[in-house]
Amino acid sequence: MIDGECFPLRRCIPRGQSFEMASPTEMTATVVLKVGPAKATFSGKLTLADIDAPSGDRIVGEGAGGVAGFAKDGAKVRLRRKNRSTSPSCTTRSTRKIGGKLAQLGARPIDSTSRKLAADFFENRAAVVAPSS
Repeated sequence: MIDGECFPLRRCIPRGQSFEMASPTEMTATVVLKVGPAKATFSGKLTLADIDAPSGDRIVGEGAGGVAGFAKDGAKVRLRRKNRSTSPSCTTRSTRKIGGKLAQLGARPIDSTSRKLAADFFENRAAVVAPSS
């Protein structure tokens, strides 16, 4: 919780189209992703656990993209305050699960997209959690 409200995840998720809070720690979302040559709309769920605000938490995302397949991944996130800015750090990663046509693309485009999404999310999140002054 930040400022008495549920954590504003929707402000942190890149390329999100729709969001709905199911609880203060869980939301459903629709996100358009491009993985290698494939582009698909994924409907899924994002969950926060082990919350230790403002230091960090564990985040797990899972989504289904119809014929494109499905994906589930997560990370333990630590936020560090340094010289009036906040630096996110992914300290552990859960086992990634991918299936369908998405899995046929191979590890390189999936890893690249995953890293880009994580970097965008953490950058947005750092700005939301502890904006620079």
